[in-house]
Amino acid sequence: MKMKMARRIVLSAKCATLCGLAGAMFCAAMFSALFAPAAAAQAKRKVIIDQDCAGPGGTDMQAVLTILNSPETDVLGVTVLTGDAWRDEEVLHALRLLEIVGRTDVPVVPGAVFPLVNTKEEMARWENIYGKIIYQGAWNWGKPVHGPYEIPPMPEGKPTTKAIDEDAAHFLIRMVRKYPHEVTIYAAGPMTNLALAINLDPEFASLAKELIVMGGGIAPETNDPEFVVTPRREFNFWFDAEATKRVFRAPWPRIVVTTVDISVKTKMSKELIAQIAAGTSPSAKYIAKYAEEGYLWDELAAAAWLDPTMITKSVKLYMDVSIDHGASYGDTLVWVPGQQPGLGEQLVEVQEDLDLAKFYREFVALMTAETPGAHAAAGASSGVDASSGADMHATATAVAGAGNYAKGQGGGAAAVESDARARR
Repeated sequence: MKMKMARRIVLSAKCATLCGLAGAMFCAAMFSALFAPAAAAQAKRKVIIDQDCAGPGGTDMQAVLTILNSPETDVLGVTVLTGDAWRDEEVLHALRLLEIVGRTDVPVVPGAVFPLVNTKEEMARWENIYGKIIYQGAWNWGKPVHGPYEIPPMPEGKPTTKAIDEDAAHFLIRMVRKYPHEVTIYAAGPMTNLALAINLDPEFASLAKELIVMGGGIAPETNDPEFVVTPRREFNFWFDAEATKRVFRAPWPRIVVTTVDISVKTKMSKELIAQIAAGTSPSAKYIAKYAEEGYLWDELAAAAWLDPTMITKSVKLYMDVSIDHGASYGDTLVWVPGQQPGLGEQLVEVQEDLDLAKFYREFVALMTAETPGAHAAAGASSGVDASSGADMHATATAVAGAGNYAKGQGGGAAAVESDARARR
């Protein structure tokens, strides 16, 4: 069944590649006609997207769309935490994206504002001893860089819908207990929400179906300055290293990891953006307006979960992260089976190579597809959703009030590599 469905995605994507605007319209219709019946014949795959939703556009939002636009998925919620940007800003970008594509039924759940232990101030002291860290997400990246509760102007418009009044950790626990062994946790940001859920409920990880991760680095072949001399320091693992260690020592039934090593083989090029821009769906229009060139970090992890056949090589390794607050803090640690220290490390599937053409075809097909289950959202292009009368102040207040349980102290090609971490 999966092979047949994969061929349908490929067929649909080829249409988008070979045709112009009219072809993209035909492609979207064909995608719906061919793909939806096959997906309906089997149970949808329940998934929670645990994501640092910097936006608009960029790898975080495009990963959300990758999963949301698949007719195979039942997205139970989007749990948001500080990472590439601050949580409150990200929550609003996530809400707005769901308004634009007509899926305001998907709950957006505020999570952690700060890491468990790591702080911006501590890392500033660390840098004085060990050297500069190029990318620090919300702490040093932004247009402009700002504080945790400031909301910059939103180019895509302000959302009128609200985040739910529940924190991410409790939501995650509630979902895996409601659907034991059915829920995939897709984690493409720091691990704080998951670590908090594990600390609250030791059975949380074992009740999930699997954990799909974008993070970590081993030995990426790249001249990107972020990884040339520090190949094992990857932002998602480093930002909250204590949380990463907690998560990777939990008893998940299965863990799959998309590392920097395979991610830097991808590129959101101008050509790829143009193919998507030929589409007429809300997703395609959103990508066309806000996409930037860069690596397809999170999108690859999402697409490979949907269709594992695009991964051509993987290896099983024991994986952990260093929480030594010396020079190796936040570095990815791996061992081949039999060489691990045996301190609770888990065996994970590490993706090493992919069919790049297949990934691009399927990614274009998903980005140009109409979002399954979309409702007609009045004013979706102008920032007005007829289903809600909440104003921006109410939305920001709800965001600030939920999920503060984690509040603590402190705060490819050369063209890609020149600004590779623009919203990750």
